[in-house]
Amino acid sequence: METWMTNFHGLLTLDNKLLQTDDEEEAGLLELLKSQICDNAALYAQKYDEEFQPYLPRFVTAIWNLLVSTGQEVKYDLLVSNAIQFLASVCERPHYKHLFEDQNTLTSICEKVIVPNMEFRSADEEAFEDNSEEYIRRDLEGSDIDTRRRAACDLVRGLCKFFEGPVTAIFSGYVNSMLAEFAKNPGQNWKHKDAAIYLVTSLASKAQTQKHGITQANELVNLNEFFVNHILSDLKSPNVNEFPVLKADAIKYVMIFRSQLPKEQLLQAVPLLITHLQAESTVEHTYAAHALERLFTMRGPNNTTLITPVEMAPFIEQLLNNLFKALAFPGSVENEYIMKAIMRSFSLLQDAIVPYIPTLIGQLTHKLLAVSKNPSKPHFNHYLFESLCLSVRITCKANPITVSSFEEALFPVFTEILQNDVQEFLPYVFQVMSLLLEIHDNSIPSSYMALFPHLLQPVLWERTGNIPPLVRLLQAYLEKGGATIANSAADKIPGLLGVFQKLIASKANDHQGFYLLNSIIEHMPPESIIQYRKQIFILLFQRLQSSKTTKFIKSFLVFINLYSVRYGAIALQEIFDSIQPKMFGMVLEKIVVPEVQKVSGAVEKKICAVGITKVLTECPAMMDTEYTKIWTPLLQALIGLFELPEDDSIPDDEHFIDIEDTPGYQTAFSQLAFAGKKEHDPIGDAVGNPKILLAQSLHKLSTACPGRVPSMLSTSLNAEALQYLQGYLQAATVQLV
Repeated sequence: METWMTNFHGLLTLDNKLLQTDDEEEAGLLELLKSQICDNAALYAQKYDEEFQPYLPRFVTAIWNLLVSTGQEVKYDLLVSNAIQFLASVCERPHYKHLFEDQNTLTSICEKVIVPNMEFRSADEEAFEDNSEEYIRRDLEGSDIDTRRRAACDLVRGLCKFFEGPVTAIFSGYVNSMLAEFAKNPGQNWKHKDAAIYLVTSLASKAQTQKHGITQANELVNLNEFFVNHILSDLKSPNVNEFPVLKADAIKYVMIFRSQLPKEQLLQAVPLLITHLQAESTVEHTYAAHALERLFTMRGPNNTTLITPVEMAPFIEQLLNNLFKALAFPGSVENEYIMKAIMRSFSLLQDAIVPYIPTLIGQLTHKLLAVSKNPSKPHFNHYLFESLCLSVRITCKANPITVSSFEEALFPVFTEILQNDVQEFLPYVFQVMSLLLEIHDNSIPSSYMALFPHLLQPVLWERTGNIPPLVRLLQAYLEKGGATIANSAADKIPGLLGVFQKLIASKANDHQGFYLLNSIIEHMPPESIIQYRKQIFILLFQRLQSSKTTKFIKSFLVFINLYSVRYGAIALQEIFDSIQPKMFGMVLEKIVVPEVQKVSGAVEKKICAVGITKVLTECPAMMDTEYTKIWTPLLQALIGLFELPEDDSIPDDEHFIDIEDTPGYQTAFSQLAFAGKKEHDPIGDAVGNPKILLAQSLHKLSTACPGRVPSMLSTSLNAEALQYLQGYLQAATVQLV
């Protein structure tokens, strides 16, 4: 190790003109080499602390000398960044703090390393003006990991760990002198104020999250006072295009310290931020949109939004106008931050946006048509569809008949997207269509029926991203017009069952197949599917034999119990036994009894409870044939479903089920939060408490065959289950005879 360290140290101090480059932008071999050594040294200090200790002071000296002698050119950025990151990682460690605790050392680091590397250079200015997308990505999204500013900021935080008081005092002096320089000649010295704001931000930030901004701040820094004295003036500046960097800094200050500033300051900032949406600077209006979006997500007491719709009322029109106008700026035609702010504004304001929707929906559909020609910004597109969903939800909640005006506006664009097979947008279109169709009363408009056959085309189902939203859309069709579909054409049902058959064969999508099948059972007229029922069960058994997974079993249990609820327990027993004699008993014994504890979800458990109750109490074969021996174990399993924790164990061989190979590029499915579907309970209010239903049903059964039920219970039901059952009977005020 001695040799390595000596060689590394020697290379750090090497000054070889042959390895250097005259290029101002590109790092040469020597810069890259020294930069890598700094990186390695930081890793040694972290990973091999004990072994590296004897060499560390030499490295600190060498890297310090390197920093104070390296220029501001872009080609040195990675080197300087890694060198500062080395110092940042070392100064945080308790046993090295003696290297930094001298006041002169701290002052020197401050003056010679931190302040010079926080300066806003001409290269930064060029990026701000000419490459705003990259500047925003670096600054807002944290991809500035290799920048001088980020490294200097990390060093400030590192030093504050042990020397918060002295460091804050030293920097306060620098901040004050920078602000004084700015005040002398703002036009000439605006970069001094930029550095001062960055320094205050670095100094004050102790802990940060994406959701809340700075969650822990340096108590020695008065953030509110700094906001009032130095930030507010830039937010209020009447000249829209003067000092855009300082305005962006001011907006970012509000965004970062939103959890630390009092609410009255945030309310003061909101109308100012709305004004900044009109700035020509892409960075400035993007930051304004992002800041508003973040403020609108903040939660106050009682988990309500911190800023309320009532407080926003005076600014709604200007907010919406400025957000949509900002999308017209050349660099922001598909600006995801603006579109996210539109989505969040709709979500916050709710009913207050209804008067503006007729205008806004036109602008959103126009934008949708434009981006559908060449979808290139996935986040922008996602927020655009979320905004459409919010428009529909909010307006139709107040007045459901307005759904037709949304359909008039959206269907021409959706038709074009479907005809042009815009793959990225199809999953979104199907979700919005589901949302629209679910708002209708129990009927399906002709425009939807015309589309129905196209939704069954195999090519649509080849793409995995289409499957969840298409299944939901077909479920909406069945819910709103099962009879209409059954009566409209004979080929509709085989088409639906063809989709079910394809899905059920896939380990990845079999649950979607069951969603569809359950909707068919629940909503289609019984006579329309009677000829297909046996074939459905045969397909399910074939899949059970070929590859039985826990997910499949859970879905299968919900399905057979829904069948029992919908058509009766006798129908369930008869269809099993028509496929193979005594099959009903085998299914109960080998699948229902041992596996029902795995069923998850309140609605799913309720379906299973009601279905099993019907099998126990409404199926004569359970009392009078060889199936009688399964009666008590089935009751025991049902009481277990009510009272025992869910069995969420998965067999070892199922942990790595491969998703089916999908050839080529596949558009992923992105769930739209604001297109969310309410959980559907097919049993509804007909059964409030399944435990009471069990008690009442057992009482009814016992009156039909007196003595039988108590005798079966006393001989084979375990004591704990019997105790639970007595509780159900008491709650239902019935008894067994």
